[in-house]
Amino acid sequence: MHLHSRRPPLEGPGRADAATANGRMWASEQNDPCPASPPDEFSDGDDDLTVAAGRLRRHLRDTLAAELPRQVAAQQPRTGAPVTREARRELARSILDTAVRVHNENELTANRSLVPSGLEQQVVVEVLNELFGLAGLQPLLDNPTIETINANRWDRVFVQHTDGRREQVAPIAGSNEELTDLVRLLAARASSQERRFDQGSPAVNLQLPGGERLFAVMGLTAGGVTALSIRRHGYLTATLPQLRERGTIDAGLGEFLRALVRARKNILITGGTGAGKTTLLRALASEMAPLERIITIEDAFELGLQRDPNIHADVTALQAREPNVEGEGTISQADLVRWGLRMSPDRVIVGEIRGPEVIPMCNAMSQGNDGSMATLHASSSRIAFTRLASYAAQGIERLSLEATALLVASAVHFVVHLAHATDRTTRVVSSIREVVDADGPQVVSNEIYRPCPDHRARPVPGALRTDTLDDLVDAGFDPAALEHPDGWWPQ
Repeated sequence: MHLHSRRPPLEGPGRADAATANGRMWASEQNDPCPASPPDEFSDGDDDLTVAAGRLRRHLRDTLAAELPRQVAAQQPRTGAPVTREARRELARSILDTAVRVHNENELTANRSLVPSGLEQQVVVEVLNELFGLAGLQPLLDNPTIETINANRWDRVFVQHTDGRREQVAPIAGSNEELTDLVRLLAARASSQERRFDQGSPAVNLQLPGGERLFAVMGLTAGGVTALSIRRHGYLTATLPQLRERGTIDAGLGEFLRALVRARKNILITGGTGAGKTTLLRALASEMAPLERIITIEDAFELGLQRDPNIHADVTALQAREPNVEGEGTISQADLVRWGLRMSPDRVIVGEIRGPEVIPMCNAMSQGNDGSMATLHASSSRIAFTRLASYAAQGIERLSLEATALLVASAVHFVVHLAHATDRTTRVVSSIREVVDADGPQVVSNEIYRPCPDHRARPVPGALRTDTLDDLVDAGFDPAALEHPDGWWPQ
């Protein structure tokens, strides 16, 4: 299947003249009314014209990259609301209109010829489409069957489809420099907090406008090329009934998980990359009362619980901040958890525990914010405790293993583990473990649901503690759901 055609390169600083001299000006394939090449009246081989258009393009890109994050950051406090994508585009258009006037004045002062008005407007539209489209990535993101995009370099691109099929696709850029420039543009537009992508900050983690998660590195790969990975969340909103329809849980698991949320049990969701942790977290959150106050903590915005105010009306979403060019201004997830506790939350949700934020998170769970949640990369529900201990050791508190085990045991009530079923495409709840206590450096737990050969979780009769069962019954749980040793999975 032909997904997209190869694009000419973006023109970064120092390369625009060469690129335009080759006549390579492109526009977004999506929603772009402009042709991919200049109209005939501008295609007469006039080198001066293409060089002038290149200077204009470079000036517009540089101005937009500098001004848009600043103006977005200035507008948010005035309005008290996030700046929408449409408002960002209007801001960008205004910035570009001013930039064109400034550029033309500078060109006249330098005794240079101006770009004709038709080509000038074409360049403006192309720059807008570069920023508000995704260039060579757009055709892949427009394909709903593509779940993951991995680019080892600009012309070595592989995708994975929702059915597990993998294939190599056409290049997403015309050169390494073009791909690097594209990532920089995406970082500049990701939020009001501009994210750097340069030799001093060679990695960037951000959310794309459609909710996809992008991670890119430069200068660290073989050959020093830029590489990126994009993960798409197929379900930006989710509920437990929807997960049942998709085969992630069965009827008994749905009732059990619903009761955990309503009984305000603290839940840690574990699994490997792409196991569906974020989707399950969204589904569990959908069982919370609409007016509960939720504080979410993330390295890069991904959860998006605020998308539907009918489901979650009172959400404050916080995002960690990277250091500025002077190496200052870092705000970690651990900082945000501590600050979030001062914002009167009913529940605190950490999108993914990656380091020392585990200690303030456990403190939040054990100090009155019952019903809080987090996700963690782990290969099994049992290994989760070892991962938590290793992250806690990174914290400024330098807790001993015994103190860490005691803290985890007092904070986390249940660990829910996700895995792929034996068909390798269906994501399933594979294990649920109840935390019981701490014994020295070990966290003691019972496996309430155990994985069977097909990796789907089945209940273990009698494993759940009586007092915990009483709490769940008070939250509306029917104990009969645990009395079916083969679970309630469809045959």
